[in-house]
Amino acid sequence: MRQYSEIEACAPVPIFPNAFNKKAVLPYGLSFKHIQNSMEEFLTFLGSINGQLGTKRIQRLESFMMAANFSSLVGEFMSATIPRFCNALVKNRYHNGHPDLLPMGKFPKNAMQHGHEGIEIKASRYSRGWQGHNAEDGWLMVFVFDSNTSQRDKETNEIQAPRPFQFVKVVGARIEKADWFFSGRSGTSRRTITASVKRSGFDKMEANWIYRHAEGLPRGV
Repeated sequence: MRQYSEIEACAPVPIFPNAFNKKAVLPYGLSFKHIQNSMEEFLTFLGSINGQLGTKRIQRLESFMMAANFSSLVGEFMSATIPRFCNALVKNRYHNGHPDLLPMGKFPKNAMQHGHEGIEIKASRYSRGWQGHNAEDGWLMVFVFDSNTSQRDKETNEIQAPRPFQFVKVVGARIEKADWFFSGRSGTSRRTITASVKRSGFDKMEANWIYRHAEGLPRGV
């Protein structure tokens, strides 16, 4: 595996146009080009920030942010950017509304608290076991990435070698409530209750994979 310097790792791995699955089914007028453009926008954004940080000898953004917060940043960026390229979709204007993207003009003021029409967007450094707070029927799209979201390896606690951010895969499908599993919590826990995608939902999404970079293998899975 190639070794990167810290400065080299500031430049994300480019998108591979041939890595898109043209047989995948996309909803609501979304196209592969819309997704590719949005992914490339994020790489430009992250590369610009990390390039500036590198000139000041400051760690890359993904290295010092909390891992969960960085995943949220990736997901929110994609939710905000996809409608710029796909005029059939709009960002849900309801605060914390579900799903993230709605069909343009379908709901009053393009806002919906809870709905089954649209696309929920997630980003994760894990290749499966994706979590959410809304176990709903609807379309779910997950952007899986690899990066230095931690300075140390979870298993060995050793400092990780620098490596650039890259999108590993994108999967998506319409899944149902039965495809989610609530993990619950103990009576004394303050952790937010979350739901995880079950194997049935994972299989649906993997069968409709949208992008897969064969050389990208997420760590810590």
